[in-house]
Amino acid sequence: MTASALRLAHWPTPLDPAPRLGVALGLGEGDLWIKRDDLTDFGGGNKVRKVEYLVREAVAAGATVLVTSGGAQSNHARVTAAAAARCGLRAVLVLAGIPLAGRPGNLALEQLLGAHLVLAGAVSGEALAHRVEEVAERLRDQGERPAILPFGGSSPVGARGYVACAAELDEQAPDAEHVVVAVGSGGTMAGLVVGLGPERVIGVDTGAVPDPAERVFALAAALGARSGGVRVHRDQVGEGYGFLTREAAAAMRTAARTEGLLLDPIYTGKALAGLAVAVAEGAIRPGERTVFVHTGGLPGLFGHPFAAELAAAAIGSASEGTVTGP
Repeated sequence: MTASALRLAHWPTPLDPAPRLGVALGLGEGDLWIKRDDLTDFGGGNKVRKVEYLVREAVAAGATVLVTSGGAQSNHARVTAAAAARCGLRAVLVLAGIPLAGRPGNLALEQLLGAHLVLAGAVSGEALAHRVEEVAERLRDQGERPAILPFGGSSPVGARGYVACAAELDEQAPDAEHVVVAVGSGGTMAGLVVGLGPERVIGVDTGAVPDPAERVFALAAALGARSGGVRVHRDQVGEGYGFLTREAAAAMRTAARTEGLLLDPIYTGKALAGLAVAVAEGAIRPGERTVFVHTGGLPGLFGHPFAAELAAAAIGSASEGTVTGP
């Protein structure tokens, strides 16, 4: 397969109605739709679209190993490992934070996929990028040809994956007035802004970067977006990236119990909580068709302490031979 023909998932992803969730949020039965980017390959999620474009570039350049970075439960790192396996390449993942053996999540999948992990400790930003460069240089000394994939897959090349997603949405829901998405490293929202226009896209900041609106704007501008500000709501960050808020936990339960829709505590839980606030404040009104982009991330739930809390609550509320309520 040539680099230009490389496909890492099956496109387009579905667009599903969510009538009970819409009503629970204060919208009409036909107003809310879910763009199911959680149904991509490699455990699902938005990173697959970005990595597809990034790996095409790496393969075309003759790379033998993919190197990238992320947090201890990075969905991007997991997808990079899977893409490398699909393409016959090695993967080296430089992970910040402290991976805990009792919280497997994406770490377990990365081990299955054969990736090599480099634990960078409590570093971020430029310090993490420096560690990635050090790892890449050592690989060059060993005769490898490393391709460095950006943090979160968010670069103008990676964001092109969500320009393609915007084109899918224009066919599936041309009358959608609002498209709501979590904002992490910025590339997903940037691609949607390029394809749909900034007036239709609402981003909900998850606290991954200190300057989400600026990052989204810069990536979108690099891809030729027309002038205009981007809408990034910053009221759901809570204590910071990776910390679950009460609002996100409530949103996760509501989505699960109305539609069987499983969200994660880092990105989509906060994004749906942000959508709920937008409806409550009148930024999104009943009768306006709204798309929630489900960016996946479910494996990360099992590396988060919230998973243990849910399991403990389930066990605590159960009794042998007795049917209990939620």
